[in-house]
Amino acid sequence: MQGIGMLHFRKNPVDVKKAYPFAAVAKMEGVHFFYFSFNNVDFDTMKINGWMYEEGKWIKKRVDFPSVVINTCNPKTENQKIILKKIKKYAILTSFPVGNKMKVYKKVKKAKVFASYLIPSTTLLQTEELISFLKDQPRVVIKPLSGNHGKKVFFIEKTEEQFKVTEGFNIMYMNEKELNSYFCPIIAAQKFLMQPFIECKTKSGLTYDFRLHVQKNGEGKWEITLIYPRISGNAKMISNISSGGYRGELASFLEDEFDEDSKKVKENLEVFALTFSTHLDTLYEHSFDELGIDVGIDANQRLWLFEVNWRPGSKNREFDVAKRLIPYCKYLLNKNSIP
Repeated sequence: MQGIGMLHFRKNPVDVKKAYPFAAVAKMEGVHFFYFSFNNVDFDTMKINGWMYEEGKWIKKRVDFPSVVINTCNPKTENQKIILKKIKKYAILTSFPVGNKMKVYKKVKKAKVFASYLIPSTTLLQTEELISFLKDQPRVVIKPLSGNHGKKVFFIEKTEEQFKVTEGFNIMYMNEKELNSYFCPIIAAQKFLMQPFIECKTKSGLTYDFRLHVQKNGEGKWEITLIYPRISGNAKMISNISSGGYRGELASFLEDEFDEDSKKVKENLEVFALTFSTHLDTLYEHSFDELGIDVGIDANQRLWLFEVNWRPGSKNREFDVAKRLIPYCKYLLNKNSIP
C-alpha cells in the first residue's frame, strides 16, 4: 500500500491547520502520510520533497509519489493547474468540484428524484429579465453563480410604487428605471442566479439555514459529520458565517424553533443529508469525498435546497473531518488495488 499525500499551495504544513490532524489520524490508522506543495513535485524522478510529522515536529523528507492525494485547495496559478493535471495521471484525488449553482440545479432537476426540493432558478443575463421576473414574484433574490461567501446577494421586493433592494445592511428604494440602471453594470460584470425568495426565519425574526456537512467513511459510505443552523447575528438577510452569521447548536435550536416537531425535523434533515449525497454521487463522473449542503425550512416546514459546496469549511472540527477522510483514503487505496 502506497501512502497518502496532502497537497496545498502553502509551502509549510505549520501554516495549514488541517495538516496536523490529518497526520495524527494517519498515524493512528497505520498509513504513510506526508504534506507537500505544488512546487515540491519532481515528475522526472517521480519523487516529492515533502514533509512528514515525526517525533512532535514536521521534518522535510524526499518521498515516493503517493497513491492518493488529498487536494484540499484550488490551484492559485496557471503553473499549479498544470501540475495538478499531471498529478491526476499518477494518483487518485479525493475532491472534485460540483460546479456552480446552476450546474447543480440543472443536474438535480434533470434527474427528478430530488427536483421537488429545488427553488425555481434561472440565470440572470439582463435587467429586463429581472423586471419581468418581479411581475410574477413579489420577492426575488439574485446571487452569484459561483460561491461568494454570502457577498453580492441582493434581495428585491416589489412594493406598490417602487422596489426595495437589500444588500447586507444597505437598503435602497428604486423605481423601474433606477433599478435597471443600478443592476445593469452589476450583471454585466458577473454571472448571477435569480430565484423566488424563500423565507426561513426564527421566531425572533432572524434569517437562518442549515449546513449539512457529510463525508465518506472507511467503507466509502456517506456519514454525517455535523448538522448545524447558521443564523444571521443581526438584521442582515444572510446567514452565511463569513458574512456575519453564527453557528448554533442543532438540538437546542430545533427545540426552540420547532417545539414538539423538533425530533421530526431533525430526522428529516438527517435523512435528506444522506439520501441526497448518495443521489448526487450518481449524477457526476467522479465520486465526492465531502459535501456541505445548505438547506432551509420555510414556515410550512417544507425543506428547500439552497446550495451544494464541495469543500465545506471545517473550522474547529479538523479532527472530526480527518477521522473520516483518512479511512476514506485507505478505502480508495484498497478499492483501486494500487501496488
